[in-house]
Amino acid sequence: MKSAIIILSDPKSGEDALGRVFNGLAAAYDYKQQGDDVTVLFQGAGTRWIGELSQPDHPVHELFDAVKDTVAGVSCGCAEVFGATEEVEKSPFEFIKDNAVPGTKGLPSLRTLASEGYTIMSF
Repeated sequence: MKSAIIILSDPKSGEDALGRVFNGLAAAYDYKQQGDDVTVLFQGAGTRWIGELSQPDHPVHELFDAVKDTVAGVSCGCAEVFGATEEVEKSPFEFIKDNAVPGTKGLPSLRTLASEGYTIMSF
């Protein structure tokens, strides 16, 4: 089984967003524990989570730490639009830009993931 989890929720949006990132990372944890091929991508306003989840006192930090190895990266174009570039640059994660969307520095290609057999879920 191959699954791609896309985190789109905005940490500035309150409890609903926290619930979405928590459940997205919990799904990644579940797949990882079962030995499945799982990848996590941060896109849109979700790119802001990198700085938030890296804080040791964040309530989802421990879960984030447990699935860090499944994070494929962060949308380059989205990080730029949503002001997350600096936080991502401080992190160990790569910018993904294989979908050359006009007017951006590139985003992850969901089509590529789908063509590689990944089931795509967004949170």
